[in-house]
Amino acid sequence: MDSGAIRRRLAIGLAVLTASGLLAMVSPGSAVAADSCSGRKVRTLPFSTGSVRVYRHDGYVCVVTVAKKVSGRKPMSVSVQARGLRPAVDTGRYTHHAGPVTVYSGHRCVWLRGSVGTGSVSSGWILC
Repeated sequence: MDSGAIRRRLAIGLAVLTASGLLAMVSPGSAVAADSCSGRKVRTLPFSTGSVRVYRHDGYVCVVTVAKKVSGRKPMSVSVQARGLRPAVDTGRYTHHAGPVTVYSGHRCVWLRGSVGTGSVSSGWILC
């Protein structure tokens, strides 16, 4: 292999590494939210300033509140309550998402709540 071919291969390899690094930096928030709960996504509850994403796995329900816009710290909360049990809650000032919070629901209904700033959602009893 001549030196020209080696240089071309090195240039292509460097271009691929650079492109993959840039792609990883473009949308880190979506990867964080998607990886924070295990299981399959069963529902999304949208509201004016964000959404609550609901995941289910082996009788467990996991929820995350995700802000629509990432712009500094703002009050956020998320909670999930299985019928007959106390809610699991995460409240604070966050930049992108609140949670995850998880409860074991088995076959019980759950009530979800989430808020970002002044917007909020409350599901009522669902996933029965």
